[in-house]
Amino acid sequence: MARRSSGPGIDPAEIHETIVDIDVAAEMETSFLEYAYSVIYSRALPDARDGLKPVQRRILYQMSDMGLRPERPYVKSARVVGDVMGKLHPHGDSAIYDALVRLAQPFSLRLPLVDGHGNFGSLDDGPAAARYTEARPAPPWNAMTAGLDEDVVDFVPNYDNKLTQPEVLPAAIPNLLVNGASGIAVGMATNMAPHNLVEVVAAARHLLADPDATLEDLMKFVPGPDLPSGGKIVGLDGIRDAYRTGRGSFRTRATARIENITPRRKGIVITELPYTVGPEKVREQIKDGLQKKKLAGIAEFVDLTDRTKGMRLVVEVKNGFNPEAVLEQLYQHTPLETSFGMNNVALVEGQPRTLGLREMLEVWVDHRIDVVRRRCTYRLGRRRDRLHLVEGLLLAIVDIDEVIQVIRSSDDASVARERLESVFELSEAQASYILDLQLRRLTKFSRIELEKEESQLREEIAELERILADDAVLRRVVGDEMAEVASTYGTPRRTVLLDSAGGQSVAAKAGSKAPAVSLEIADAPCWVLLSPTGLVAQTAGADEPVRTGRRSAHDAIRGRVRATTRGDVGFLTSGGRVLRVPVLELPGLPPTDGPPSLAGGVPLSEVVSLDQGEEVVALVSLDGDAPPVAIGTAGGVVKRVSLSDAPSNRDEWDVISLRDGDRVVGAEHASDDDEVVFVSSDAALLHYSASLVRPQGRSAAGMAGIKLPAGVSAVAFAVVPASVRDLVRVVTIAGSSSALPGTQTGTAKVTPYELYPAKGRATGGVRAHRFLKGADTLIHAWVGQGPPRALGGAGQPIDLPADDDRRDGSGEPLSASVGSIG
Repeated sequence: MARRSSGPGIDPAEIHETIVDIDVAAEMETSFLEYAYSVIYSRALPDARDGLKPVQRRILYQMSDMGLRPERPYVKSARVVGDVMGKLHPHGDSAIYDALVRLAQPFSLRLPLVDGHGNFGSLDDGPAAARYTEARPAPPWNAMTAGLDEDVVDFVPNYDNKLTQPEVLPAAIPNLLVNGASGIAVGMATNMAPHNLVEVVAAARHLLADPDATLEDLMKFVPGPDLPSGGKIVGLDGIRDAYRTGRGSFRTRATARIENITPRRKGIVITELPYTVGPEKVREQIKDGLQKKKLAGIAEFVDLTDRTKGMRLVVEVKNGFNPEAVLEQLYQHTPLETSFGMNNVALVEGQPRTLGLREMLEVWVDHRIDVVRRRCTYRLGRRRDRLHLVEGLLLAIVDIDEVIQVIRSSDDASVARERLESVFELSEAQASYILDLQLRRLTKFSRIELEKEESQLREEIAELERILADDAVLRRVVGDEMAEVASTYGTPRRTVLLDSAGGQSVAAKAGSKAPAVSLEIADAPCWVLLSPTGLVAQTAGADEPVRTGRRSAHDAIRGRVRATTRGDVGFLTSGGRVLRVPVLELPGLPPTDGPPSLAGGVPLSEVVSLDQGEEVVALVSLDGDAPPVAIGTAGGVVKRVSLSDAPSNRDEWDVISLRDGDRVVGAEHASDDDEVVFVSSDAALLHYSASLVRPQGRSAAGMAGIKLPAGVSAVAFAVVPASVRDLVRVVTIAGSSSALPGTQTGTAKVTPYELYPAKGRATGGVRAHRFLKGADTLIHAWVGQGPPRALGGAGQPIDLPADDDRRDGSGEPLSASVGSIG
């Protein structure tokens, strides 16, 4: 390579060329190695002792040098960045600010060392500019920098040799393990997972007490990482490998649960995400998965995160899809489950090394022992120096008059110092200190203070000498300080550790193309139940729900139909309409050995839309093989209509043409062998065979069912299957027609159905209740399979009287007003 130099006014003929032969390969190798070493040592890799990269260490030290403290006001981040850049770190301000921001992010570090004020970013967005944010040290910073002024670590020159900076921080916190690290150097990289401070300190203290402790012993204290975001770690084999060799991987999962987000829809609620995964990334992956047909069954993704409730991401699941299977799909195709590769590379004595758990703990423990030893040595020297001065001062105070005479008779300070040294046998330091003595120190109280200080200094010196003389005592002091740090800054574990994925291992799931659980809900037999209080739900299984005599508002059943989970059911209203509802939209009741409790059901108002004044009177099956539905109206009209020809493309349709002012009071499926029953407001009961009512079309108005006098209406209608006639009971409650509804208790009577003789259709029936004085109407009537249960307006149980064998008896007074019977 030729190098030339010339300047103005120089004759080109006088220029001498110097040619230096350089081997290009050797030059490239040397330059690359210098660059690589600079990146490794000065930028990318943390020191194993304090777990900090140079820029992080310089930020924390410069905060100390600036006089910032956790209890003092914030300062502009730009001011910190500027001081660090100008004095210690000769790199760009953006690199310094990025390091400062990460030290303040609670989702990046398990124990943040900087307290940020302002927008310090999120997992999806970057921070505001340094001129807008403020910062100060966080409380754990105290433990990282404590003792810097006591010669506990070596100081080295800064980049221009004008200032000094610590080679490493004292680091009373095992920062390398607690906060982890990540960085890319030349030819190597590091990626360490955060851990729990309390667990790491417990392991370090165990190693301190037993230097021969095995990895298995230490893992009893540190079972695995503890990530800032919480979540779950699934599969611990990779963690054991990383703790043994320094390299390994594990999978992290979001914390998710399945909830009823609306009365008719389930959803997956996510409260914790895997480490370094943000909500926006999850949203994008879900959207992409739906577009590419990798995901199915998802209706919507909603982010409900706020400062009060914390993270709350809701994935709404479409009806007909199994939420557990949808969650498995999300784990497989979105960042709700991610892999974290541990590569524990850090600098040990200036050289990059791959460290296991034991090695990382050993480096930090040795560092803390060295820090405490150097601190004790420094304090011992300072206390000895102070004791030396105090002893000389006490000698001067005892003979203060002679001291004053020596000083007054001396020509200058140097002569006075020499005479004091010779007369009182003092050292030069003691004599100089006496010459600087203030008159106020000559009081009697000051002498007492000095004697007390002398005694305290001798005690402290003896204690420091004892610590430095005995390695066991030194280790005990180090262990006690570790325990104090863990007690001050430790927090409970956030991440749950699981040996397997539960139901399906992570490895098996990763190798499969379909979730372990069926994605769509199977079309299985079930029962749909309706309570007297208007709650509706489904219960799995083909067996009919159990009946017991247990008294509970939610155990009473007003209607029930057999269905399938992917089928439909109908709700017949007082307006003569049938409203179709998919069974999938109804909540499922948990399996039970006793009667199903409809406390987990949803109100009818959440399932169907009703007109003003309209109510649901019956639950009907839309199965084409079901018997026709018998309908009874308040005007005494009866009709049987088959629902096998129900329009499949409509969600509602009329099943009876009602006259003006009429309404449906009851409806049930009725075959020809069953009986239909009317109960009128004047206490007449009429029943006859359903075969006397021929089926009609949906638009028909029905036929005469019961003969009603003027001013009388039917208050109840029911169907009695022939197979359960002996179990059917008739409940009648009499009261006054002039009283406001819901304000009177009335008299109730429960009678076996078999006591009432059958009569022909459209006749007047027989008397079912004898009115007493003040009663002139039936305010409630019910016919059905017993035991009957009465409920108040708020759903509370109300006791009914025992069976009365007198079909025209007057009944017994009730304790409360009845709202419904089931």
